[in-house]
Amino acid sequence: MELKGIYVPLITPFAADGSVALEALEKLAHEVLDAGAAGLVALGTTGEPAALTPQERQAVVDVCAAACAGCGAQLIVGAHGGDTRSTAESLAALGAQVPQAAAALVTVPAFVRPGEAGTVAHFRALAEASPLPLIVYHIPYRTGQQLSAAAMRELAAIDGVVGVKCATGGLDQDAVELLADAPDGFAVLTGEDAFLAPMLALGAAGGILASAHLATARFVELADAWQAGDVTRARALGHRLTGLALAAFTAPNPAVTKGVLHAQGRIPTPDVRLPLLPAGRAEVDAALALANGLDH
Repeated sequence: MELKGIYVPLITPFAADGSVALEALEKLAHEVLDAGAAGLVALGTTGEPAALTPQERQAVVDVCAAACAGCGAQLIVGAHGGDTRSTAESLAALGAQVPQAAAALVTVPAFVRPGEAGTVAHFRALAEASPLPLIVYHIPYRTGQQLSAAAMRELAAIDGVVGVKCATGGLDQDAVELLADAPDGFAVLTGEDAFLAPMLALGAAGGILASAHLATARFVELADAWQAGDVTRARALGHRLTGLALAAFTAPNPAVTKGVLHAQGRIPTPDVRLPLLPAGRAEVDAALALANGLDH
């Protein structure tokens, strides 16, 4: 299995009555896959999984799985749990529900800050129990746990751990060091939308990017340009996409992205569930203008 390219962590659209708009979700899934996305991430943080009921989460995964199967694309599913035991239970349930998934995206343990040795032990235990390959979601400004390049190499050496989503708030030194000599068969994917271009230039395999909802084909074009060594085209497009990526995060994710998708007529409402609030008009309009400008 190779993880490579642009993956879209799908938002969960809501209808006017507050229910999950499954038809809109299905349409959105096919739109981004038709635009060249390598796959979808279901129940990533962009999809507000903590605000969904178990039945809603299952429905979202079912829609995404069907869309990926129909397009021959990869499905990654977010696995959630407070500790190692509950995360392993979540992984077992996902393996039964979607055995065809390419991988499960699992966050580094949050809040407890178990240290690098504890984090490695956590993923070793999960990999031994999981029916699905694992992608480590490294997002220290949410988890409180930093990982060095050496720790990520330890994780890469675990059988069943196939990649890392690096969302470290910028161009992180440890990620750069890892990419300088990336382990074989271990995909480094960026989760920092605005840093996609430099991460690709350093050798990242791709990205899991919320803002790719808004210009999927352009993000795919950027990844392809770096793979082809077309630096001139990649640099120019990268600058334009960086502006869109920054604009998409001027309010807590996924509020701006949902606002733009609604303004484009692609989802029925811009609604998010508490504790999130909808993005303001100015924030949505700024991102919408940049997204629309990429078509010209």
